Parts: sequence; structure tokens; C-alpha cells
Amino acid sequence: MTTTTPDLPEARQARQPKARATKSKRAPRRSWVKTVRKDWQLYSLAIAPLLFFAVFRYLPMIGNVIAFRFYQAGGPIFGTQWVGLYYFDQVVHDPNFWAVFKNTVILGGLSLIIGFPLPIILALLLNEVINGKAKRLVQSISYLPHFLSSVVVAALMLNGLQSSGIVNEVIGWFGHSPIIFMSDPNWYRPVYVASEIWQYTGWGTILYLAALTTVDAQLYEASMIDGANRWKQTWHVTLPAIRPTMMVVLILNVGQFMQVGFQKILLTYNVDTYPTADVISTYLYRVGIQTGNFSYAAMVGLFESVIGLALVLGINALSRRFVGSGLW
Repeated sequence: MTTTTPDLPEARQARQPKARATKSKRAPRRSWVKTVRKDWQLYSLAIAPLLFFAVFRYLPMIGNVIAFRFYQAGGPIFGTQWVGLYYFDQVVHDPNFWAVFKNTVILGGLSLIIGFPLPIILALLLNEVINGKAKRLVQSISYLPHFLSSVVVAALMLNGLQSSGIVNEVIGWFGHSPIIFMSDPNWYRPVYVASEIWQYTGWGTILYLAALTTVDAQLYEASMIDGANRWKQTWHVTLPAIRPTMMVVLILNVGQFMQVGFQKILLTYNVDTYPTADVISTYLYRVGIQTGNFSYAAMVGLFESVIGLALVLGINALSRRFVGSGLW
């Protein structure tokens, strides 16, 4: 015969301190106010960047309202009359806009397709260099063009590629007649893409070289035991390890896909090269600043921004689905 011990109040009271002791072991959650008060020195470092984005990025977005209103310089800041989608209809039916849109897509696409993999390839090659002095020399030479302003690069392009420039001097040594690169619309796109590669490829290797230092050396040792050569190690170990960095850089580059270098094109194009060199940013400058059609230019800029946002959201979604990582 089994007996059961009644649950007396004294027994319940004996168990209660243990329960309280168990609950007291959990660290109390601090409110965000206390967290900010404790680490206010660290949070204060974010004040300047937040102010910068608030003043120069988000506050100007209010001006997009003039894309839907009739605005004239010297009038009210938000225009005088609501016109709705009037300027959007003008943009859609403007053949000049679609011509510059095509040029923007071509120049941006060529710069992205050719310029994106080159920093990865250069970083992989530099990672294989054993001689430290030679590696630092190549890095310094490849980084240098990034520190040149667009004005300097444009001057080098105009002076080096003119009829009496150094490039045509070399061409003349082989018996060919001079080529006027900067006045030929067929040559402008290759010249522009080549200048972008020369200026930004070396600088783009910094992120990939930093990512390569985080690859676990044991993975290379295991692949060597399995008989993998350097090419297979690069393909099956190195590239998968830096894939998240590659996707982040790709998403950021796609975000700037529609914003093809305004300064360089503005300084190097001319009336002869308009058919292939004129892009949305330079078209905005001529229509908005030179002719004073601010509402139409605002609608073109808004249209460009919406396309850029759609591209970023799309490539980020594809990256998270097929690669497993994204910008957010």
C-alpha cells in the first residue's frame, strides 16, 4: 500500500524560494535609454553621419514634389500648380529621354559586366604572390588611379587620345593614320569603360584581399590532402568563402548602375559623341540647369531613382534566395 504526502502550505513555501532564486539568475533587460546612457560616447559617433544623411540625402527628397507640380525658378519652392502625371507623360513620350536611357544602360552594363569581376581576379592573383615587396608595389600602382579626381582623368583622356596625343603617336609608329578617339561616337564607349577599369579596379581589390585573409587555412590543407590543385582550391574553397563579400559589392554596384559617372562624361563628351555618350545624368544637367525645366528634370531623376531602387531590391532578393546572403 502506497501513501502520498499531502501538499501542505509549509511544503509549498519551501519550494517558493528556489523558484525565486532560479528567476533571479536571469539578467534583467536594460531599456534603450539606459543603454544609450551607458554607452553614450559610442552612440555620439553616429551623430555626424546621421546628420549628413538627414540633410543631404533624406531632406532633399521633399523636392521631388515639383515633379508633380508646375515650378519656375524664383517662384514658390514647391511650385504654383498641381499637374499630376503631366511631366511623367512627357518623359515617357520623349524620344531624347529613351536615347539617353539606352546609353545609360549600355555604359552602366559594360562597366558592371567588365569592371565587376576584374577586382576579384586581381585580388586572387595578388593573393598568390609570395614576394611581399612585389605585392606591395603592384598594389600601390593599381591603387594610385583611384586618388585622381575626375577632372584629372578627363584631362588625361583628352590630351592622351587627341590627334597629336601619345596614343596616336604610338599608332603612327606602325604606319596607321591618327584616330580621333574623343570625337568618334563609336570609340567613346570603349574609351570610357577602359578609363573606369583603369581608375577603379585596383581600389576594388581592397575588400576582396581583406576577405581572403579570413579564409580558414585548414580548408586548404584538407583540399590538398584530397588532391586538389591551386585552381580547384580557388574554385571550391576561395571563391565560396568570399561569396558574401562579392554579393554585397555586386548589390552596391547595381545600385549605382543608372548613375553613370557624371563628371567624367560631362568633361569628355561633345556634340559629335552625343549619340553614344549622352546619359541620364548629363541630360538632367542640360534640361534642368541650362534650360531651366526643373519639373521635367525632377521627374526624370525620380524615374531614374525608382529604377535603381527596383534593381537593388531585385538583386538583393535573388542573392538571398540563391546564394543565402544579401545586403539586408
